[in-house]
Amino acid sequence: MKRPARPLLALAAALTVAVPAILFGSSAAHADPISQTSGFYVNPQSSPASWVAANPGDGRANAIRTEIAQKPMASWFGNWSGDITAAVGNYVAAADAVDKLPLLVAYNLPARDACGGHSGGGAGSVAAYDAWIAAFASAIGNRPAVVVLEPDSLGDFNCMTQAQINDRVGMLARAANQFRSKAPNTWAYLDAGNPGWVDARTMAQRLNMAGVANAHGFALNVSNYFTTGENTNYGNAVVSTLRNDFGYTKPYVIDTSRNGNGSNGQWCNPAGRRIGTPTQIGGGAEMLLWLKTPGESDGNCGVGAGSSAGQFLPEVAYKMIFGY
Repeated sequence: MKRPARPLLALAAALTVAVPAILFGSSAAHADPISQTSGFYVNPQSSPASWVAANPGDGRANAIRTEIAQKPMASWFGNWSGDITAAVGNYVAAADAVDKLPLLVAYNLPARDACGGHSGGGAGSVAAYDAWIAAFASAIGNRPAVVVLEPDSLGDFNCMTQAQINDRVGMLARAANQFRSKAPNTWAYLDAGNPGWVDARTMAQRLNMAGVANAHGFALNVSNYFTTGENTNYGNAVVSTLRNDFGYTKPYVIDTSRNGNGSNGQWCNPAGRRIGTPTQIGGGAEMLLWLKTPGESDGNCGVGAGSSAGQFLPEVAYKMIFGY
Protein backbone atom coordinates (compact mmCIF):
# COMPACT_ATOMS: atom_id res chain seq x y z
CA MET A 1 0.00 0.00 0.00
CA LYS A 2 2.78 2.40 0.59
CA ARG A 3 6.35 1.84 -0.12
CA PRO A 4 8.18 4.90 0.64
CA ALA A 5 11.16 6.69 -0.09
CA ARG A 6 14.59 5.57 -0.36
CA PRO A 7 17.44 5.47 2.02
CA LEU A 8 18.55 8.66 3.23
CA LEU A 9 21.69 9.63 4.61
CA ALA A 10 24.47 12.01 5.33
CA LEU A 11 24.88 14.62 7.98
CA ALA A 12 23.63 17.63 6.12
CA ALA A 13 22.18 20.96 6.92
CA ALA A 14 18.41 20.78 6.99
CA LEU A 15 15.53 23.14 6.49
CA THR A 16 13.32 23.21 9.53
CA VAL A 17 9.99 24.20 10.92
CA ALA A 18 9.91 25.31 14.52
CA VAL A 19 7.62 23.72 17.08
CA PRO A 20 7.14 24.73 20.68
CA ALA A 21 8.82 22.52 23.23
CA ILE A 22 5.70 21.32 24.98
CA LEU A 23 4.12 17.98 25.61
CA PHE A 24 0.60 17.07 24.52
CA GLY A 25 -1.40 13.96 25.31
CA SER A 26 -1.23 11.45 28.10
CA SER A 27 1.90 10.76 30.08
CA ALA A 28 4.56 8.90 28.18
CA ALA A 29 6.62 5.89 29.10
CA HIS A 30 9.63 7.72 27.69
CA ALA A 31 11.18 11.12 28.04
CA ASP A 32 9.56 13.72 25.81
CA PRO A 33 11.52 14.04 22.52
CA ILE A 34 9.73 17.27 21.58
CA SER A 35 11.15 19.23 24.49
CA GLN A 36 14.64 17.97 23.62
CA THR A 37 14.59 19.42 20.10
CA SER A 38 13.92 22.77 18.42
CA GLY A 39 11.53 21.62 15.69
CA PHE A 40 10.82 18.81 13.26
CA TYR A 41 13.57 17.65 10.91
CA VAL A 42 13.29 18.29 7.17
CA ASN A 43 15.18 15.67 5.18
CA PRO A 44 17.26 17.43 2.47
CA GLN A 45 17.44 14.14 0.57
CA SER A 46 13.73 13.30 0.46
CA SER A 47 12.38 12.22 -2.91
CA PRO A 48 10.69 15.58 -3.66
CA ALA A 49 13.81 17.49 -2.57
CA SER A 50 15.97 15.27 -4.76
CA TRP A 51 13.64 15.75 -7.72
CA VAL A 52 13.66 19.54 -7.30
CA ALA A 53 17.46 19.57 -7.11
CA ALA A 54 17.68 17.55 -10.33
CA ASN A 55 15.03 19.60 -12.17
CA PRO A 56 15.48 23.24 -11.13
CA GLY A 57 14.16 24.59 -14.43
CA ASP A 58 10.93 22.60 -14.37
CA GLY A 59 7.86 24.82 -14.09
CA ARG A 60 6.57 22.72 -11.21
CA ALA A 61 9.79 22.83 -9.19
CA ASN A 62 9.17 25.97 -7.15
CA ALA A 63 5.75 24.85 -5.92
CA ILE A 64 7.00 21.36 -5.10
CA ARG A 65 9.99 22.85 -3.28
CA THR A 66 8.06 25.27 -1.11
CA GLU A 67 4.86 23.31 -0.52
CA ILE A 68 6.26 19.77 -0.13
CA ALA A 69 10.06 19.42 -0.08
CA GLN A 70 10.57 22.06 2.62
CA LYS A 71 7.99 20.50 4.96
CA PRO A 72 8.90 17.99 7.67
CA MET A 73 7.97 14.47 6.53
CA ALA A 74 8.72 10.97 7.72
CA SER A 75 11.43 8.86 6.14
CA TRP A 76 10.62 5.19 5.65
CA PHE A 77 12.93 2.27 6.34
CA GLY A 78 12.56 -1.32 5.18
CA ASN A 79 14.32 -4.09 3.32
CA TRP A 80 15.50 -1.57 0.68
CA SER A 81 17.48 0.33 3.34
CA GLY A 82 20.49 -1.97 3.42
CA ASP A 83 22.36 -1.97 6.71
CA ILE A 84 19.56 -0.80 8.98
CA THR A 85 21.92 0.19 11.78
CA ALA A 86 23.79 2.53 9.45
CA ALA A 87 20.68 3.82 7.66
CA VAL A 88 18.78 4.72 10.82
CA GLY A 89 21.86 5.82 12.72
CA ASN A 90 22.96 8.21 9.97
CA TYR A 91 19.50 9.67 9.60
CA VAL A 92 18.92 10.26 13.29
CA ALA A 93 22.43 11.67 13.64
CA ALA A 94 21.72 14.16 10.83
CA ALA A 95 18.65 15.39 12.69
CA ASP A 96 20.43 15.45 16.02
CA ALA A 97 23.27 17.51 14.56
CA VAL A 98 20.83 20.35 13.83
CA ASP A 99 18.76 19.84 17.01
CA LYS A 100 15.66 18.66 15.13
CA LEU A 101 13.21 15.83 15.74
CA PRO A 102 13.25 13.11 13.06
CA LEU A 103 10.15 11.21 11.96
CA LEU A 104 10.74 7.60 10.94
CA VAL A 105 8.49 4.78 9.71
CA ALA A 106 9.48 1.13 10.09
CA TYR A 107 7.95 -0.93 7.26
CA ASN A 108 9.46 -4.39 7.14
CA LEU A 109 7.06 -6.96 8.58
CA PRO A 110 7.08 -10.26 6.72
CA ALA A 111 4.32 -10.13 4.07
CA ARG A 112 3.71 -6.56 5.24
CA ASP A 113 1.01 -5.65 2.69
CA ALA A 114 -0.50 -9.12 2.66
CA CYS A 115 -4.04 -8.09 1.73
CA GLY A 116 -3.35 -4.96 -0.32
CA GLY A 117 -0.66 -6.43 -2.50
CA HIS A 118 1.01 -3.27 -3.83
CA SER A 119 3.85 -3.10 -1.29
CA GLY A 120 4.58 -6.72 -0.55
CA GLY A 121 7.88 -7.92 0.82
CA GLY A 122 9.47 -7.32 4.16
CA ALA A 123 11.75 -9.40 6.32
CA GLY A 124 12.10 -13.03 5.33
CA SER A 125 11.05 -14.51 8.66
CA VAL A 126 9.87 -13.69 12.15
CA ALA A 127 13.41 -14.08 13.48
CA ALA A 128 14.79 -11.82 10.75
CA TYR A 129 12.25 -9.13 11.60
CA ASP A 130 12.95 -9.36 15.32
CA ALA A 131 16.65 -8.84 14.65
CA TRP A 132 15.98 -5.99 12.20
CA ILE A 133 13.72 -4.00 14.51
CA ALA A 134 16.06 -4.54 17.45
CA ALA A 135 18.87 -3.04 15.36
CA PHE A 136 16.57 -0.17 14.34
CA ALA A 137 15.84 0.73 17.95
CA SER A 138 19.48 0.37 18.98
CA ALA A 139 20.56 2.67 16.13
CA ILE A 140 18.39 5.46 17.55
CA GLY A 141 19.69 4.87 21.05
CA ASN A 142 19.34 7.85 23.37
CA ARG A 143 18.67 10.40 20.64
CA PRO A 144 15.15 11.88 20.34
CA ALA A 145 12.90 10.50 17.60
CA VAL A 146 9.32 9.67 16.61
CA VAL A 147 8.76 6.25 15.04
CA VAL A 148 5.60 4.81 13.47
CA LEU A 149 5.64 1.03 13.44
CA GLU A 150 4.43 -0.96 10.48
CA PRO A 151 1.67 0.64 8.42
CA ASP A 152 -0.92 -1.90 7.17
CA SER A 153 -0.16 -4.27 10.01
CA LEU A 154 -3.45 -4.28 11.93
CA GLY A 155 -5.97 -2.98 9.41
CA ASP A 156 -6.83 -6.14 7.48
CA PHE A 157 -6.57 -9.72 8.72
CA ASN A 158 -9.03 -11.17 6.19
CA CYS A 159 -6.42 -12.84 4.01
CA MET A 160 -4.30 -14.12 6.92
CA THR A 161 -4.41 -17.38 8.86
CA GLN A 162 -4.66 -17.32 12.62
CA ALA A 163 -1.04 -18.46 12.85
CA GLN A 164 0.05 -15.53 10.67
CA ILE A 165 -1.98 -13.13 12.80
CA ASN A 166 -0.40 -14.51 15.96
CA ASP A 167 3.07 -14.08 14.46
CA ARG A 168 2.26 -10.52 13.42
CA VAL A 169 0.94 -9.27 16.74
CA GLY A 170 3.85 -11.00 18.48
CA MET A 171 6.37 -9.18 16.31
CA LEU A 172 4.66 -5.85 16.94
CA ALA A 173 4.57 -6.40 20.69
CA ARG A 174 8.26 -7.27 20.75
CA ALA A 175 9.00 -4.24 18.56
CA ALA A 176 7.26 -1.93 21.03
CA ASN A 177 9.36 -3.41 23.80
CA GLN A 178 12.56 -2.87 21.81
CA PHE A 179 11.92 0.85 21.58
CA ARG A 180 10.87 1.01 25.20
CA SER A 181 14.12 -0.60 26.33
CA LYS A 182 16.66 0.64 23.76
CA ALA A 183 15.39 4.06 22.65
CA PRO A 184 14.30 5.89 25.83
CA ASN A 185 13.84 9.25 24.09
CA THR A 186 11.72 7.88 21.23
CA TRP A 187 7.95 7.96 21.01
CA ALA A 188 6.87 4.81 19.15
CA TYR A 189 3.36 4.53 17.70
CA LEU A 190 1.71 1.35 16.45
CA ASP A 191 -0.19 1.80 13.21
CA ALA A 192 -3.97 1.63 13.69
CA GLY A 193 -5.30 1.90 10.16
CA ASN A 194 -7.94 4.50 9.34
CA PRO A 195 -11.66 5.17 9.85
CA GLY A 196 -12.59 3.29 6.67
CA TRP A 197 -10.97 -0.01 7.54
CA VAL A 198 -12.26 -1.68 10.73
CA ASP A 199 -14.46 -0.44 13.53
CA ALA A 200 -12.84 1.30 16.48
CA ARG A 201 -13.58 -1.48 18.98
CA THR A 202 -11.94 -4.10 16.79
CA MET A 203 -8.92 -1.87 16.26
CA ALA A 204 -8.55 -1.27 19.99
CA GLN A 205 -8.60 -5.01 20.57
CA ARG A 206 -5.93 -5.55 17.93
CA LEU A 207 -3.78 -2.76 19.32
CA ASN A 208 -3.99 -4.27 22.77
CA MET A 209 -2.98 -7.68 21.42
CA ALA A 210 -0.08 -6.05 19.58
CA GLY A 211 1.36 -4.46 22.71
CA VAL A 212 0.28 -0.84 22.43
CA ALA A 213 0.38 -0.69 26.22
CA ASN A 214 4.18 -0.63 25.89
CA ALA A 215 4.23 1.87 23.01
CA HIS A 216 3.72 5.60 23.34
CA GLY A 217 0.55 5.55 21.28
CA PHE A 218 -0.95 4.75 17.88
CA ALA A 219 -1.00 6.29 14.39
CA LEU A 220 -3.98 6.85 12.09
CA ASN A 221 -4.53 7.44 8.38
CA VAL A 222 -1.01 6.52 7.27
CA SER A 223 -0.90 6.96 3.48
CA ASN A 224 -4.65 7.52 3.40
CA TYR A 225 -6.98 10.43 2.80
CA PHE A 226 -9.61 10.66 5.54
CA THR A 227 -10.09 14.12 7.03
CA THR A 228 -8.52 15.10 10.31
CA GLY A 229 -11.99 15.35 11.85
CA GLU A 230 -12.91 11.83 10.76
CA ASN A 231 -9.66 10.51 12.19
CA THR A 232 -10.13 12.40 15.44
CA ASN A 233 -13.58 10.87 15.94
CA TYR A 234 -12.20 7.42 15.18
CA GLY A 235 -9.13 7.88 17.36
CA ASN A 236 -11.21 9.04 20.29
CA ALA A 237 -13.42 5.97 19.93
CA VAL A 238 -10.33 3.74 19.97
CA VAL A 239 -9.05 5.53 23.07
CA SER A 240 -12.43 5.11 24.76
CA THR A 241 -12.38 1.36 24.12
CA LEU A 242 -8.82 1.04 25.40
CA ARG A 243 -9.87 2.83 28.57
CA ASN A 244 -13.13 0.96 29.11
CA ASP A 245 -12.02 -2.53 28.09
CA PHE A 246 -8.34 -2.58 29.02
CA GLY A 247 -7.86 0.11 31.66
CA TYR A 248 -5.43 2.47 29.94
CA THR A 249 -5.42 5.20 27.29
CA LYS A 250 -2.94 6.24 24.64
CA PRO A 251 -2.43 9.37 22.54
CA TYR A 252 -2.55 9.18 18.77
CA VAL A 253 -1.12 10.97 15.74
CA ILE A 254 -2.75 11.50 12.33
CA ASP A 255 -1.14 11.42 8.89
CA THR A 256 -2.34 14.63 7.24
CA SER A 257 0.01 14.55 4.25
CA ARG A 258 -2.72 13.91 1.68
CA ASN A 259 -6.04 14.51 3.45
CA GLY A 260 -6.75 18.11 2.45
CA ASN A 261 -9.71 17.10 0.27
CA GLY A 262 -10.71 14.05 2.30
CA SER A 263 -11.25 10.56 0.90
CA ASN A 264 -13.26 9.59 -2.16
CA GLY A 265 -13.36 5.98 -0.97
CA GLN A 266 -10.26 4.88 -2.89
CA TRP A 267 -6.84 4.36 -1.34
CA CYS A 268 -4.54 3.71 -4.30
CA ASN A 269 -3.51 6.95 -6.04
CA PRO A 270 -7.01 8.49 -6.25
CA ALA A 271 -7.37 11.64 -8.32
CA GLY A 272 -8.29 15.02 -6.87
CA ARG A 273 -6.59 14.68 -3.49
CA ARG A 274 -4.76 17.51 -1.76
CA ILE A 275 -1.99 17.98 0.78
CA GLY A 276 -3.21 18.59 4.31
CA THR A 277 -2.09 20.47 7.41
CA PRO A 278 1.72 20.39 7.66
CA THR A 279 3.43 18.57 10.50
CA GLN A 280 2.64 20.18 13.85
CA ILE A 281 1.93 19.49 17.49
CA GLY A 282 -1.73 19.29 18.42
CA GLY A 283 -4.51 19.95 15.93
CA GLY A 284 -6.99 17.53 17.48
CA ALA A 285 -4.45 14.76 18.05
CA GLU A 286 -1.12 14.60 19.85
CA MET A 287 0.50 15.52 16.54
CA LEU A 288 -0.47 15.93 12.92
CA LEU A 289 2.34 14.44 10.84
CA TRP A 290 3.22 14.06 7.19
CA LEU A 291 4.00 10.35 7.24
CA LYS A 292 3.45 9.55 3.57
CA THR A 293 5.38 11.77 1.17
CA PRO A 294 2.95 13.65 -1.11
CA GLY A 295 3.66 12.67 -4.69
CA GLU A 296 5.01 9.22 -3.90
CA SER A 297 2.96 6.52 -5.59
CA ASP A 298 0.83 3.96 -3.76
CA GLY A 299 1.45 1.51 -6.59
CA ASN A 300 0.49 0.76 -10.19
CA CYS A 301 -3.01 2.17 -9.93
CA GLY A 302 -5.16 5.29 -10.24
CA VAL A 303 -3.33 8.44 -11.30
CA GLY A 304 -0.10 6.54 -10.64
CA ALA A 305 -0.73 3.93 -13.34
CA GLY A 306 2.54 2.54 -14.58
CA SER A 307 4.45 3.46 -11.41
CA SER A 308 5.72 1.39 -8.53
CA ALA A 309 4.98 1.95 -4.86
CA GLY A 310 7.23 4.67 -3.48
CA GLN A 311 8.14 6.20 -6.85
CA PHE A 312 7.99 10.01 -6.80
CA LEU A 313 5.63 11.40 -9.44
CA PRO A 314 6.11 15.15 -9.88
CA GLU A 315 2.84 15.69 -11.74
CA VAL A 316 0.89 13.95 -8.98
CA ALA A 317 2.73 16.02 -6.38
CA TYR A 318 2.05 19.25 -8.26
CA LYS A 319 -1.66 18.54 -8.63
CA MET A 320 -1.88 17.55 -4.98
CA ILE A 321 -0.65 21.00 -3.98
CA PHE A 322 -3.65 22.59 -5.71
CA GLY A 323 -6.18 19.81 -5.16
CA TYR A 324 -6.99 18.72 -8.70
